[in-house]
Amino acid sequence: MVTIDDVRAVAERLPRSYEALVGGRVKFRVGRIVYLSFSRDQSVMGFAFPKEEREFLIGGSPDKFMHPSRSDMRYHWVLARLAALDHVEMRELVEDAWRMVVPKSVSETMS
Repeated sequence: MVTIDDVRAVAERLPRSYEALVGGRVKFRVGRIVYLSFSRDQSVMGFAFPKEEREFLIGGSPDKFMHPSRSDMRYHWVLARLAALDHVEMRELVEDAWRMVVPKSVSETMS
């Protein structure tokens, strides 16, 4: 089972990434752009994800992935139940979300 501390260990090593506490919720940002956000009970992780691929991801694993709130559907965003993720999958989701918000020149340093 993946925990917020597991995610934190991945996110804090990514260039330009930092943790913020906003309204009692842990979020990870690059600049002012949020690419990870956790529910207050830290059981659900929201992450940046291409809108055009969202239905495919959720449809393939509805026990693991969920739609964001109706107001967040306009954003590139998906929710995941942390307990349903394995560590490899979590790392890929976090790194891909981060790549969506950093300049290409920065993300290429992680390749």
